[in-house]
Amino acid sequence: MSLLTQRSPGRLVDALAVAAAALASIALVQLATGLPAVTLAFAGGLVVLGLIAFATARGNPVLRGAADAPAMPDWSVTVSAIEQPGTAVAITDRANRLVCANAAFELWFGSSNAPPRLPVDGASADALARAARSAWREGDGGSQTIADEDNAWTAEVVRAGRGEDYLVWRFAPVVRHEPLQGIGKYVTGAFGKILSAAGIEVALVGPDGAIRAASPGFAKRAAGDEHASMAGQDFTALLRSDERDRIYFAREGRKGTPQTLVHVPLADPETTQVKSDQAPALMLLIDIGVGLGGWGSEARGQTPQLEALLEQLPVGLAMTDRDGHFLFANPAFRRAAGLAPNRHLPPFPSDLVAREDKTAMSDAVRRYGQGPASTGDIAVRLKNQPDEPVSLGLAGVRGLGDAAVLLSLADTTEETRLKRQVAQATKMQAVGQLAGGVAHDFNNVLTAIIGYCDLMLLRHIPGDSDYDDIQQIRANSNRAASLTRQLLAFSRQQTLQPEVIQVPDVISEVGQMLKRLLGARITLRTHHDRELGPVRADPRQLEQVVMNLAVNARDAIQTRGGEQASGTLTFSTRRVQATDVRRLRENEIIPAGDYTALIAEDTGGGIPPEDLAKIFEPFFTTKELGKGTGLGLSTVYGIVKQSGGFIFADNVTGPDGKIKGARFTIYLPVHNVTPEELAREKQTEEASDWSGGGRILLVEDEDTVRAVAERALTRQGYTVVTAADGDEGLEAVKLDGGFDLVVSDVVMPSMDGPAMAKEIRKLAPKMPVLFMSGYAEEQLRREIDIDGMHFIPKPFSVQQIAAKVGQVLGAQRNGG
Repeated sequence: MSLLTQRSPGRLVDALAVAAAALASIALVQLATGLPAVTLAFAGGLVVLGLIAFATARGNPVLRGAADAPAMPDWSVTVSAIEQPGTAVAITDRANRLVCANAAFELWFGSSNAPPRLPVDGASADALARAARSAWREGDGGSQTIADEDNAWTAEVVRAGRGEDYLVWRFAPVVRHEPLQGIGKYVTGAFGKILSAAGIEVALVGPDGAIRAASPGFAKRAAGDEHASMAGQDFTALLRSDERDRIYFAREGRKGTPQTLVHVPLADPETTQVKSDQAPALMLLIDIGVGLGGWGSEARGQTPQLEALLEQLPVGLAMTDRDGHFLFANPAFRRAAGLAPNRHLPPFPSDLVAREDKTAMSDAVRRYGQGPASTGDIAVRLKNQPDEPVSLGLAGVRGLGDAAVLLSLADTTEETRLKRQVAQATKMQAVGQLAGGVAHDFNNVLTAIIGYCDLMLLRHIPGDSDYDDIQQIRANSNRAASLTRQLLAFSRQQTLQPEVIQVPDVISEVGQMLKRLLGARITLRTHHDRELGPVRADPRQLEQVVMNLAVNARDAIQTRGGEQASGTLTFSTRRVQATDVRRLRENEIIPAGDYTALIAEDTGGGIPPEDLAKIFEPFFTTKELGKGTGLGLSTVYGIVKQSGGFIFADNVTGPDGKIKGARFTIYLPVHNVTPEELAREKQTEEASDWSGGGRILLVEDEDTVRAVAERALTRQGYTVVTAADGDEGLEAVKLDGGFDLVVSDVVMPSMDGPAMAKEIRKLAPKMPVLFMSGYAEEQLRREIDIDGMHFIPKPFSVQQIAAKVGQVLGAQRNGG
């Protein structure tokens, strides 16, 4: 477009009119005179006059200003141009005043509001203000999302106008995606007509009871017109019931056919955020009176469409004929029933349930298939989870040709798994408490047996007739003590003596023993990463972990191929940094941090998948009767957990995809030595055995344990005063407080050891206390908040109790 056209369209029209008049005049002169010379002279005169007039107009500013003055814009034309369905458009000037807006803007925001000041929330208002500033500065404010309490929009703004004096705003509503919206298209389309022809009317109803979509047949029976819009109407208001609770369409009254109402909640069972009563529902109204052959000619052969709809529903649905034969099951039903997606359906629903429930299941399906149309449910136990009853819904369906039964089953796999985990955790806690209590009482008995054996061995020398017998008793007592340590390790109540160690050193210490244990046919391999971090653990207990894993690997290899079978056991260590933890599949369990991983991998054929979840349970074993106690892996689990680590079991597959062996992975946190620990180690090294004697208060409720400890300490030159419980011990301190050390049991009748120690500290604040117990030291330190507390685990020998008392008194002398 030319500048003239842009500035003054009227001037072009005037010029054209003048030129036409001039040409007409020239033509008339030619016709009148018939002389070309006269005509040329006349035309030349007109040209001269035109040039004079043009020059005069260019030189006159008044005339030029009037010609060039812009006309006022006609905003009504602009409003007509910006009318766009579904989009609000507004134009504002530099003072943020609303110049014009379309009808959508006035409807959504009101004509009294001009962007960026709109009735939206605070964050949206700030976003609009930033967009306006950016548009004035850059020419484009970008796209923003704004919202009020009920709606949301996307807002765009650009700078426009001849002088760039205006902002053009566009607002488009944000359409919230409805995952189940596609079902509404099925309902209102051709598939809804097919269902209506079969005597099934269907409506999609929201959680508020309002209809979202309905089949044409539903609209015709409810409103009298199949083209009527049913959206927004109350579903229940369109129905009525009689005194027998039979359902009819309200418009048809009792003249109509009674209906069977099937309510199908459209809540995804894998999503816990939406409950079934808060989700849309598919309402199926089935004519009770529809007889056999209800499928019309136009509906015959359309069963695939019905299956296509049911397959998209998140609830488990299946259908049988009147005799109970399976016709169809959607993927959700297969998952809930424990069937593989590509596996053929069994002949009858009773084939899915436990043997005890087969008869009840068959009777229920036959009753709903051959009796009057009705709905109900039955509690059954599925084959894949026989210990967890599930509720199976049944509904008699009429109008699909032969009578049929609709089955509904919710997928409770995740719920069942969580229940099983809670029950297992509760059982493990109860068994752990029982094991800890039994081990504690048993340790008292073993302390007496071992102590008396030690005292008797002091009076016998090798070669005596009784010496070997006493040694045998002592050896068996120590063996029994190792069993109690296993129980305590399982219950995480074992007394550990942690040290800062390197895991490869532990494997090296037991390397020769492992080779003898595995035999010549099983190859032992080791591999260690560089720059492994140190861990804080009991090296003897960690050796027990390695030995137990090796025994399990040996037994697995021999079970698979006989006692002469060959195989490989590999122990490897790996450095795991905090960044690596996030990539582990166990990252939801293991906290972020640095770890040293110990991996034991064998070629013994692996662990049955159904046993992986139970492999660490106490007394669970896959070995033959009499060849395993079921405490090996539970002991390993307890030691690892008590050391602050994590252990996982899985199978290793070969290149062909077959399981070739089992793998146990242990993650132990890297330990950084603190200055307090360095000072404690130095103090322990400086402490020497006490040799200057002293007075000791011995408090123990078990007579045999008290007698053994008294004799052991007396032989070392200590003066020992005994008490049978905490009350007697406290009374002894009150009568004669001149004791150098209190040696006490923890659990005693009346006043226990910790309560007695707190009362004694009120009388003698610096009195050291040495506790004896079969429980774990860490557990006692968490429960007993006493400074200067020492600990010795039961069972102990005469030499051990004497050495521990000397160590405590030596540390006390050095100011420890």
